Amino acid sequence: MKFKIPHTLILLFGMIVLAQVLTYLVPSGTFDTEEDHGHETIVPGTYHAVDADPLPAWHLLTAIPRGFAETQGIIFFVFIIGGTLAVIKKTGAIDAFLGRALEKFGKRQQGLILMGMLIFAIGSSTLGMAEEYLPFIAILISLCLVMKLDIITAVGIMVVGYGIGYGVAAINPFTLVIAQEVAGLKPTSGIGYRLVLFIPFFLVGWHHVSSYARKVLNNPDQSLMKGVETTHSARNEGYPSMTGTHKLVLFLLLLAVILIVFGISALSGWGWYLTEMGAVFIGLSFIVALVGRIGGNEAATSFTIGAAELTGTALLIGFAKSIALVMEDGQILHTVVYGLSLPLEKIGAGGGAVGMYFVQSLINFFIPSGSGQAYVSMPIMAPLADLAGVGRQVAVLAYQFGDGFTNMVVPTNAVLMGILGIAGIPYNKWFRFIIPLMVKLWIIGAIALIVAVLIGYS
Repeated sequence: MKFKIPHTLILLFGMIVLAQVLTYLVPSGTFDTEEDHGHETIVPGTYHAVDADPLPAWHLLTAIPRGFAETQGIIFFVFIIGGTLAVIKKTGAIDAFLGRALEKFGKRQQGLILMGMLIFAIGSSTLGMAEEYLPFIAILISLCLVMKLDIITAVGIMVVGYGIGYGVAAINPFTLVIAQEVAGLKPTSGIGYRLVLFIPFFLVGWHHVSSYARKVLNNPDQSLMKGVETTHSARNEGYPSMTGTHKLVLFLLLLAVILIVFGISALSGWGWYLTEMGAVFIGLSFIVALVGRIGGNEAATSFTIGAAELTGTALLIGFAKSIALVMEDGQILHTVVYGLSLPLEKIGAGGGAVGMYFVQSLINFFIPSGSGQAYVSMPIMAPLADLAGVGRQVAVLAYQFGDGFTNMVVPTNAVLMGILGIAGIPYNKWFRFIIPLMVKLWIIGAIALIVAVLIGYS
C-alpha cells in the first residue's frame, strides 16, 4: 500500500501533540524577565527550574482555539484580503492586468522571476514586509500559470524573495533594529557588510527558483505539484482590454499598498499594523465597488465568497500558533532556549558564531515571530557573544540568518502557512522544493559568519 502524506492540518496537529508530550519529558524552567521599552526581556544568567503541574491530556485541544485567539489579527486580515481581492476581481481589473503583463513579458519568464524576487526581497529588507504580500499571491499564481510556470514557482518568487530579504535585512525595523537595541548596538549599524551579503544570498535564492522553473518549462511532469488538485487554473485567452476604470482600480490598489507601507514604517510614526492594514483594505473594497459600478449586493456576495475561500488558510495559522502555546503552558520553552545556548559557551569565536546560527534556526521553529525571537534569545546571545569573543554585531547577524532564512521552511510560521494555504500547496511538496536551498543558505551563512568574526565585524 502506497504511503500518503497527511494533510498539512494533520501534520500541525501532530506537532501540537508532540509539543505536549515534550512537556512531560523536558524539565520545566524559566528565566527572570524585566520590562524593556514596553517588552518583556529575559535576564541572562537567571535560568532556574520551576515546579509545574503536568498539563492535562485535553489541554492540547484547548490550545487550538487559543491559537486562533492569539493570531486573530492575521487571521481576520487574511479574510479581509480574500474579500477585497474578490471585489477587485469582480471589476475585471486583475484579468486586464494579467493580459497586459502577458503582452509585456511574453516568453520572458526569467525576467518575472528576477524582478519579482528582487521587489519582495527589498521590501522585506527595508520595511520588514511579509503579511503585506498576501494580497499578491493569487495574482502571481495566475500570471505564472499562464506563462507555463507552476504554483510552486510563483510561491518561490515570493517566499524566497522575502526570506532572503529578512535574512540579510538592511534596516528591517521588526527584526534587525529590535535585535540591535536589545544587544546594546546602534540601530542599523553594520549595514555595509549586510548590503554586501545581500548580493550572493539573493543570487543563490534566484538561481534555485529559476533553475526549478526552467525544469518545469522543459518538462511539466517535473513539477512537484503534479497530481495535486488545486482551484487555481491558467487562462491564456479572453482577457479583457485595459480600460480607464481598470487602471483606476489598480491605481487605488497600489495607493492602498503605499499607504500601508508608510503607515507601518517608522518614518510615519503612526504605528500601524494588522488592524489598520485591514481597515485600509475594507475601505478599498467600498471604493472599488463604487468606482467599478458593482451593486451593493453583488459586492457583498463577492466579498463573502473571497473570504470563505481562505478558511483553510485561517485554520493553518491558528494550528501553527498552538504549538508554541503548549510549550509555553508547560513552561519548557525557556528550557529549550537555555539548553540550546549551553554548548556555545564551550567553543571558539568562529564555532560560536556558527553555533549561534544553528541555535537561532532551532529557536525559530518554536518562536517564529522575528521580534519575539529577538526579545527571547538576544538577551542570552549578546552576553554569550562577549564570552566567546564573537562580537555582538555578529550575534545579531546570526539571529537574522536563523530567523529570516528558516522562516521559509518552519511550519510554525503563520505567514508561510498562510501563503501555502492560499496557493493550495501541501507542506510536504513545499519542503521538497525548499530544503535544498536551505542547505545552501546554511552553508553560505556559516561561511559569512566566520568571515564576520575574522574581519572584526561590528
